[in-house]
Amino acid sequence: MVLMLLWQAWEEQHAPPPSIVVTAPGNPIGNHSDVPALPKPADGAVPPTPHADVAVVQSGKRITVTTDLYIAEIDTLGGDLRRLALRKQPVSIGQPDVPFELLSESGSDIFLTQTGLVARNADLPNHKSMYSAAKDQYVLETGQDSIQVPLSWSGPNGLRVVKTFTFHRDSYAVKLDYDIHNAGKQTVEAYLYAQLLRSHVEQHSMLSAAPSYVGGAIYSPEKKYEKITFDEMTKKPLEREVKGGWVAMLQHYFVGAWMPPADSTDTFYGKTLNDGLHVIGYKTASPSKVLPGQDVNITTTLYAGPKEHKRLLRQADGMTLTVDYGWLTIIASPLFTLLHYIHGWVGNWGWSIILLTILIKLVFYPLSAASYKSMANMRRVQPKMQSIKERYPDDKQKQQQAMMELYKTEKINPLGGCLPIAVQIPVFISLYWVLLESVEMRQAPFALWIHDLSSADPYFVLPVLMGISMLVTQLLSPQMGDPLQRKVMMALPVVFTVFFAFFPAGLVLYWVVQNLLSIAQQWMITRQVEAGGKK
Repeated sequence: MVLMLLWQAWEEQHAPPPSIVVTAPGNPIGNHSDVPALPKPADGAVPPTPHADVAVVQSGKRITVTTDLYIAEIDTLGGDLRRLALRKQPVSIGQPDVPFELLSESGSDIFLTQTGLVARNADLPNHKSMYSAAKDQYVLETGQDSIQVPLSWSGPNGLRVVKTFTFHRDSYAVKLDYDIHNAGKQTVEAYLYAQLLRSHVEQHSMLSAAPSYVGGAIYSPEKKYEKITFDEMTKKPLEREVKGGWVAMLQHYFVGAWMPPADSTDTFYGKTLNDGLHVIGYKTASPSKVLPGQDVNITTTLYAGPKEHKRLLRQADGMTLTVDYGWLTIIASPLFTLLHYIHGWVGNWGWSIILLTILIKLVFYPLSAASYKSMANMRRVQPKMQSIKERYPDDKQKQQQAMMELYKTEKINPLGGCLPIAVQIPVFISLYWVLLESVEMRQAPFALWIHDLSSADPYFVLPVLMGISMLVTQLLSPQMGDPLQRKVMMALPVVFTVFFAFFPAGLVLYWVVQNLLSIAQQWMITRQVEAGGKK
């Protein structure tokens, strides 16, 4: 473990500095290649490049939007969200008044939304066009259920576009409408695109860092939930036609996702841009035709916020899968549902973890009992096993024959304690991921000194209790014959105490309760076996 930590420290010290992309005051983010290309026409001709030559343009003004959940900033240059702070999600428990910034346009962790319109035969506003706004500040007042932020764009040939953001009370879903008015003489075929732009985020394996996925993801009715990593975007750009579904950028506890209407057919895409930024999004597969004198509305929805289960259930199908439990989702998802139900009764996530652990232990009680009986019987016959080794010190074959005869006489299966434990391992690992991935644990208090179940125990009390419980378990288990193996096993509680010192308190609480329940059950069964002889 020391060698591993030294190696990681050396890697961090000698790694090249991270690439930091800072937006210039007068320049939009990204390059021309981040405007999606139009679908090829039926004749196979290459469509013209949409008008996006705005490499040098004056900075637009900022529009601030304040709701019960958001502090948002929209720039009239592109008409997109450039900053999004979550008011109900503090950046840390020590800074309760500083909201966590999910979307940001500068620094080493850029995360933005971008939308626009493209057409084959007309100029339409994309995320590099300049909009105008009537106000520069909007506030969701008490009693209001929603607030609209309209942005206007006027182009040649009588085209006018109003881009409207609608923020709702107690909702992380933002509705976006494009209202296109064609006062010209030519029919316009408009395509909508909506994308998420993000800088590359390296995945670290330090003990204090949660091994959560950061990258792209898509959902389609055919293939369901799929991760699209940054490396995959670089090696093989994504392009797939999908009906319904959604595209997203994930990180620990939070998600940003564009959700097109469920009945629309769109082209999902993902790629790495020339400046090293990664983009994932969708564009409509078929155009919206705007006849002369006609108004047409095109809409989409952005979800940008915490991966709270109850909120994700109200969004598009499959959004709950952004809470990524890995290949054990089939077990982890019901466990979280049960944990959430318990929390509805007790109102404390720490006590909910304890009660859920007790319930799981009760369900597996027969399996655990079979395992502990086998271990107790092995412990009971250890003097006889030692006698066999002393009788045949130099003949391993006779030792094995004598021990097999002993197992047969005593009706003991030496592997009887393994299978019942192995069956329970997937459940334990699933609960581990539930506690690690659930944003509900973020900054959730338990009791006494534990003010945040998602952070490490500040006084290392729980890790020490976990180490002591492991030591007691070792003493109750059959002792190995090899002295070196015994020393290694006795050192494990110390090693795991150090290891768990960096783990979130909620996870350590679960292991402490699990170990204490196991010790009580094992002690009771061992006492019964040793008092009553062979069972």
